[in-house]
Amino acid sequence: MKLVVFDVDGTLVDSQHLIVAAQGMAFAEHGMAAPGRTEALSVVGLSLPQAFRRLVGEDGPVLALAESYKRAFQLLRLDPNYEEPLFPGMGDLLARLRTREDVLLGLATGKSRRGVEHLIRAQGWDGWFATTQTADDAPSKPDPAMLQQAMAEAGVDPDSTVMIGDTTYDMAMAVGAGAAAVGVGWGYHEPGALYAAGAVTVAADAGALDALFADHG
Repeated sequence: MKLVVFDVDGTLVDSQHLIVAAQGMAFAEHGMAAPGRTEALSVVGLSLPQAFRRLVGEDGPVLALAESYKRAFQLLRLDPNYEEPLFPGMGDLLARLRTREDVLLGLATGKSRRGVEHLIRAQGWDGWFATTQTADDAPSKPDPAMLQQAMAEAGVDPDSTVMIGDTTYDMAMAVGAGAAAVGVGWGYHEPGALYAAGAVTVAADAGALDALFADHG
């Protein structure tokens, strides 16, 4: 049995416009200049406190910014201008993998448990995942705890686990947990950085991911 664990933002879901806008609102609430788009997206995948710690430093209003971001995110998610579409082909890929008797699916994300449950309901993914790990359940990526918990919950060892993500945090988490790290080329970190962080390969699109599993089972 193989456990295939997916990151969410930047891997399954294109949420960049919502994330950048919510960050902008959070910083504005505290009278601070928001980071540029590239810097804003560079912390996607981390838990909110860790993300804002990277953006403003240990002495900044980290927890206050995180709370402001949560409120802004919930508000903007109701605005149709800030939808979170799936990346092309990823919904179909999940649908195919879930029918395989030799595959278990999982999620490991910097999103909150509430955010993940909202996504699962919105996409009709109820019952698809053997394990879902969120920022509420474990230390932030790249700590391996989230993936270790996923493997324990699914009853699968590291040699049979693949982590799929778009950031170096995902790749480092996989390496730390002893699992295979597979990057995707459409997210928030460049392929070269993913390879440097331990990716065994970086898929250019959903079709390349599909072929990877077809080739290696």
